Amino acid sequence: EKLRISEPANAYDFGQIMHAVNTSKDKAACADLLTITDPKKLPVLLSNKLEGEMFLIFIQSLEYYIVGKDPGLVYQHLFYLSKAERFKVVLALLSKNEKEQVHQLFDLLSENQNHQYSLEDLESLKEVYEL
Repeated sequence: EKLRISEPANAYDFGQIMHAVNTSKDKAACADLLTITDPKKLPVLLSNKLEGEMFLIFIQSLEYYIVGKDPGLVYQHLFYLSKAERFKVVLALLSKNEKEQVHQLFDLLSENQNHQYSLEDLESLKEVYEL
């Protein structure tokens, strides 16, 4: 059964939705969530709950469903995701293979580059992601 996604009002709602998304590994539902969530709100909505599994489902959802349609939104989400609590911890714990997935997403962003971000912006964000 497909998860129905509505805009989360607060960190608790967001956590509940992400729990359902993680449990079902539903990348399409995660993409829906990221599409309706203002990237600027991401650090607040994540609170201190960012974990490796969640981070990866974000990356995969952005790559599979959003980067082709709206690379600007992907850039914004990656930018604000890097401001979230525990971001550095999660980054440090990524495997080589998982880091490669993040790298792939950045490659797609440079191929689909648009007016919402420059290649310089992208390069400096890559450094934040230690790529």
